[in-house]
Parts: sequence; C-alpha cells; structure tokens
Amino acid sequence: MAPFSDRLFLALVLVGSGSALLMAQPSDVLDRGQIIYREHCMECHGETGKGDGPKAPFLSPRPGNLVSAATSAKTDTELLRTIAHGKPRTAMPAWQDRLAVEDQQAALHYIRFLVRFSRSSTPPPPAP
Repeated sequence: MAPFSDRLFLALVLVGSGSALLMAQPSDVLDRGQIIYREHCMECHGETGKGDGPKAPFLSPRPGNLVSAATSAKTDTELLRTIAHGKPRTAMPAWQDRLAVEDQQAALHYIRFLVRFSRSSTPPPPAP
C-alpha cells in the first residue's frame, strides 16, 4: 500500500481534475469508453494514448499525447470540450454531432484510465 502522503496526493490530483467523479462510475462505462476509443481515437492517439497511432506520422500537427502531464492536468470539462468541439487547424474532429454526450464521457473515462500514476525513479532528497 502507498504511503498516506502518496495516497492523499493521488486523491487531490483526481479530485482536482474531476476524475474522481468518473472513477466512481460502473465498469460498463469503462468498457463502453474502451470500445469508443478503439473505434474513433486509437488510429491517431495510439493504443496507449501517447499520440503514436498508425495515422500519427501523417498528421501535422501530431495528435496529442493523452497520458502526458499536460493533458492529465486538464479538467474533465476542458477535455470534454475538446472532444465535443475538436481542435481547430488539427486533425482532431468535433464529436458532438457524431457521439452522444454519454459516449463522449465514456471515452474520457477510458482516457483517464490510461493514465498510470507511478512512483518516481528519482530518490527523494535527504532528510534535513
């Protein structure tokens, strides 16, 4: 089990990003999100969300890394807005007319699931 400070940090990160609400949903939402991701997102964003899908080398700008610190720090509202409205001057389309709101939320739930929190390989600083 992680030390209390690590668990508290993770809880704050999840609450701060709005992911705590998504994580409380049943696993069928995650399963649905995975299906949607594989059907609509994976060819650009890649299997693990790193922006390295089979179409990525042919896109300019390259697809976003969905598991990066910058993306992870965005709120669910910000990410849902991007999913719904797309990103101008990129290959990221608007999904608001193609996917139901619930499906967009399920895709976001799966994207948040792709993020893996891991302990840093850098040792902590010495105690004072």
